[in-house]
Formats: sequence, C-alpha cells, structure tokens
Amino acid sequence: MTYREPSAISRKQILDGTRSIAVVGASSNPSRSSNFVMTYLASSVCDFDLYPVNPRETEVNGFPCYPSLDALPVVPDLVDVFRKPEDCPAIAAEAVAVGATTLWLQLGIMSEEAAEIAQAGNLQLVMDRCTKIEHARFAGGLHLAGFDTGVISARRAS
Repeated sequence: MTYREPSAISRKQILDGTRSIAVVGASSNPSRSSNFVMTYLASSVCDFDLYPVNPRETEVNGFPCYPSLDALPVVPDLVDVFRKPEDCPAIAAEAVAVGATTLWLQLGIMSEEAAEIAQAGNLQLVMDRCTKIEHARFAGGLHLAGFDTGVISARRAS
C-alpha cells in the first residue's frame, strides 16, 4: 500500500467529525510538543474530549492518563501519536483493535508499516501533520509561528 496524504478538505472533515482524541505519548512536561498540543486542544477554541495515553504518566494537564488505548473509558475517534516511527505499527494495530476511526501521526512521523496496518483496518490516516496546526489553520487564526493571534486580516500590522 502507498500512503496518499489526505487533502486539506479531507483533513478538515476528519477534525470536524472528531469528538474524542487519544493523545499517545502525552507528556506532563510543558516543553514537550505533546503537552503544547494538548493545551491547545483543551482550550475553549476546541471541543474535544481528550485522553492522554502514556504508561509513565498518571495525569497530563489535569486529565487522567491511561497506560494504553484499550484502557480508555471510550473508543477514541482519533488516535494522535507523539511516538517514534518504530513504535507506530503497534499503535496502529492497537487503534484498529479498539475501533478508532483515525490514526494521526504528528509532524515528522512517518511509518509505512503503520500506514499499511491502519489502511487494512479501514482507519483514516494522516501522517506528518500536527492536529493543533491543522485545527488552527481551519479555524482561520493561524499565525506563521503557529499561534492563534485572534486577528484575521490581509493587512500588515502597523
């Protein structure tokens, strides 16, 4: 199987149809990208139920942390992965096994083997994209630095 990146419209549809997100590799360390993304996804801008997954954490940003996807109290719509590529095939298999809808590998993460597992399990698949950046892009407030400025304008700031 060959991975074909979903179009921007497809990525927006995935996020629009998502209510619950399992963040695999979530960290309580505020300098980690998973923590920054969870902070954004938990903001009032988003309406997601978040479930951090990391066997070495008990809580991330006030959310109880779970050791694995099958330990979650719900079936997540989207599995957002912050792990190294060699860990992704097992995570893809677990996402298929629990009945998730989408496997989303964060920026810099690509795994052909995970893609094959996800596609064979009928999961939607996004690789090498950030859920925070994509959500902010579709919400219309993404600054070049990746922060929501709250300003939507074609004019330069004076």
